[in-house]
Amino acid sequence: MAAATMICCSLKNARKVFARCRNRSVQRMFSSATHQENETELRDSTLTAANFQSRPGRERLTDKNILPFSAFLTDSFGRRHNYLRISLTEKCNLRCQYCMPEEGVKLTPRAQLLSTSEVLTLARLFVREGVDKIRLTGGEPLIRPDVLDIIAELKKLAGLKTVAVTTNGINLSRLLPKLREAGLDLINISLDSLVPAKFEFIVRRKGFHKVMESIDKAVELGYNPVKINCVVMRGLNEDELLEFVQFTEKKPLEVRFIEYMPFDGNKWNFKKMVSYQEMLDQIRQQWPSLERLQSGPADTAKTFKVPGFKGQLGFITSMSDHFCGSCNRLRITADGNLKVCLFGNSEVSLRDILRSGASDEELLEIIGAAVGRKKKQHAGQSAHRLFG
Repeated sequence: MAAATMICCSLKNARKVFARCRNRSVQRMFSSATHQENETELRDSTLTAANFQSRPGRERLTDKNILPFSAFLTDSFGRRHNYLRISLTEKCNLRCQYCMPEEGVKLTPRAQLLSTSEVLTLARLFVREGVDKIRLTGGEPLIRPDVLDIIAELKKLAGLKTVAVTTNGINLSRLLPKLREAGLDLINISLDSLVPAKFEFIVRRKGFHKVMESIDKAVELGYNPVKINCVVMRGLNEDELLEFVQFTEKKPLEVRFIEYMPFDGNKWNFKKMVSYQEMLDQIRQQWPSLERLQSGPADTAKTFKVPGFKGQLGFITSMSDHFCGSCNRLRITADGNLKVCLFGNSEVSLRDILRSGASDEELLEIIGAAVGRKKKQHAGQSAHRLFG
């Protein structure tokens, strides 16, 4: 949600964009429009998914250019990026303390946000080059009016295996049957406390019971596991670790404990962070037989299971034990900027390149150049500079 720099050029082709991207950038312009006004504008300006078609006159690159994996999505350290996260909106109906300031964030003008057609065009291009998992994020992605259309169109892309959503769960229960029908494969739901009053304190809004209802609905509809994202903060919710583990006893849940990370506006403090090892030690005191589960090579979570429990738990150790060496993720912001690292400020505006009329091949050259510049870890910054 942090305000990121964007490329602002009048372009004739994508190669000129790249040349200018290295030297010119300006701060993103913001709108002070109300939530309702922005929703209306987004609905009016967004092309419907039914009108989406592959861009005419663009030929697929020859097989020799993309096998065994696309060179455009492989960085200088050999990491293959087959997982794309797309932010559908900057808006959110919560104000979580670890995510954004209490007053919220200023909104990008609607004309600078990706339309449905642009989201799907970029998704098609990345999938064609080897991306097989797309996660829709935000803000809160389920407040975007055309989210069902986007999911349905993504499911038509040959080669795309998984479409996932990360949501705060406030609107999820109502939308779940239609999301399931549209083809949604995986759900991550944010829940930072099992105590209603504490939940409201953390997110600065009401809605605890709506989130719990959404979790039950997801289980009812057969999602397995339903992933629960819990940001652990010292002095706030670290005393609920055992209750969250107990939450996995009778339901197919995967509670994922996330180390508190710094973001603009969340007043991050190292003292608030509870490390993975500290959490694990506390849990093992209660359940000494806790089992470590085998993880995939690009998994971010270290997963465990209490024997006999239906669900499991995981730890996202971005701070104490980073997983940069196996990172396979790229991100596209709601206004079309490509981010190759969560901790980096460097972005390339795919929106501007797309709107300049660039060909798929020219777009891929820009994407490949950005991926090629990806640093070994944490955007090339030291831990002291990032977190000190």
